[in-house]
Amino acid sequence: MRILAIVTLIFLLAACDQNSQTQQDKETVTIYTHRHYPSDKELYKQFTKETGIEVIVRKGKANELIKKIEIEGEKTEADILITVDVGRLHFAQQKGVLQAVSSETLTKNVPEHLRHKDGYWYALTKRARVIVHHKDRVKPEELSTYEDLASEKWKGKIAIRSSSNVYNQSLLASVIVANGKEKAQSWAKSVVNNMARKPTGNDRDQVKAVAAGKADLAVVNTYYLGKLLNSDNADEVSAGKAVKIFFPNQNDRGTHVNISGAGVTKHTKNKENAMKLIEFLTGKEAQKTFAQVNYEYPIHPEVKPSELVASWGEFKEDKVNLAELGANNKEAVKVFDVVGWK
Repeated sequence: MRILAIVTLIFLLAACDQNSQTQQDKETVTIYTHRHYPSDKELYKQFTKETGIEVIVRKGKANELIKKIEIEGEKTEADILITVDVGRLHFAQQKGVLQAVSSETLTKNVPEHLRHKDGYWYALTKRARVIVHHKDRVKPEELSTYEDLASEKWKGKIAIRSSSNVYNQSLLASVIVANGKEKAQSWAKSVVNNMARKPTGNDRDQVKAVAAGKADLAVVNTYYLGKLLNSDNADEVSAGKAVKIFFPNQNDRGTHVNISGAGVTKHTKNKENAMKLIEFLTGKEAQKTFAQVNYEYPIHPEVKPSELVASWGEFKEDKVNLAELGANNKEAVKVFDVVGWK
């Protein structure tokens, strides 16, 4: 019996050691991500199916994930950071948690203004930050530019999120880049004076405020409207149908766009796998999934938006390199504070 027990123990130890070795040999890539969409989950499954590389996902809020990578240092599990808005990608770069990478595939897939010039981050999807207006109370010909939102005719009629929202920070950064800090500050102060209410809620809530008659127009990211129109909640669908999209600044610099994007972490243990995944996510098939499922604009030049998004019309986009907006994020936050944009 004792001999049998010893033999059994040897086999068990050998099996454990073999299993441990198998786990070590298994190809993986670990993502720290702020995104939380079904499209992403499906794409990770497809990537694993095509490459055999398992995608391990760790979710959290953007700033918390960046801080986590910074604290973990060389011991981090993260191979890729994925987050939304160039302001956060710039913050991650400044914190030193990303590394510069490049490939012919990424250069081909991602337009120049949607990637860092040194390769610290690359866009995965694109969103336009537009004006939505009530179909009956505002005529499209009354609208023109972001700058026009400062006009007295919009007194008490604008719904928009708080200054802590990174989407608004990047929008203001784009105004700073286009017009200079002094004019941008004057603009922001006038927009505050034109607000229909104290900033509250997310982009969906701004659309709902317009539909409910609390405001006549709002500033939102396009994909939120797509989500409202395809919601299981009848009230949300009704709110989405009550407004129309207007693309500002079509006669000058173009409509402000922002991104969700990815960067390879400084201390990745799986750089090759990380590169493969980012290349996959910027490729044609993945871009089609992002566009169809999440109502985002594809960043790949050869991929078209979904039927719903395309129905909103083509538009001229502001092609300032988004890195400039990230670099002006702190200045935008200061301007918001000075003008009292809560």
